[in-house]
Amino acid sequence: MPSATPTEALVPAELIERRIYFIRGRKVMVDADLAGLYQVQTKALNQAVRRNRERFPADFMFQLTEEEAEALRSQFVTSNAVTSNGSRGGRRYKPFVFTEHGVGMLSSVLNSPRAVQMNIQIIRTFIRMREMLAAQQDLAARVDEIESTQQVHASVIDSLAEEIQEMKRLPEPSHRRIGFHPN
Repeated sequence: MPSATPTEALVPAELIERRIYFIRGRKVMVDADLAGLYQVQTKALNQAVRRNRERFPADFMFQLTEEEAEALRSQFVTSNAVTSNGSRGGRRYKPFVFTEHGVGMLSSVLNSPRAVQMNIQIIRTFIRMREMLAAQQDLAARVDEIESTQQVHASVIDSLAEEIQEMKRLPEPSHRRIGFHPN
C-alpha cells in the first residue's frame, strides 16, 4: 500500500495536532488517542507495547503520574459514572504517553496497514509542529531585535527632546544694534 500523501490523509492533521500534549517538557500522545487513531483497543495497543518493552525506553514512552493523569482528564472532562450495563466508565490505570520516537516505534509492533499509514501521518504532524515552532522562534527573535532597536531610537529621541527643552529655557540674547549709533 503506497504511503498516504497529506491530501490523502486518513484523518485531518488538526485532529492529530489536538491530540498532541506537552508533558514533562516533551510533545506526547496518549495511548488511548493513539489506539483510536489506529482503530485498535487501548488494551491491545498496551499489550503489544508490553510484549516489546525493550523497544520503548523512557525517552520513547512513559506512564503519567496521578497528578498528570488528573490534569489531562480535566482537559477532556471524562466520566467515571456507572454506565447502563453496570460497568464504570473511565480508566483503571494511569495512561501511557508516547513521544514522537515512541510513536515511530509503534509501527514496528502494530503491523496493520492502518497503523503504518497513521504512523506516517502522525510523524509528519510532529515534524510540521516542530517546523512551526522553529518559525515562531525565528519570528520572536526578529520581534526582540525590532523592540531593542526601537528602544534605542526612543532614547535618542528623548535625549533630543530634552536638549530642545533646555535650549528653550536659555535666556534670549539681547539684540544690540550693530553699526555706528549717533547719540
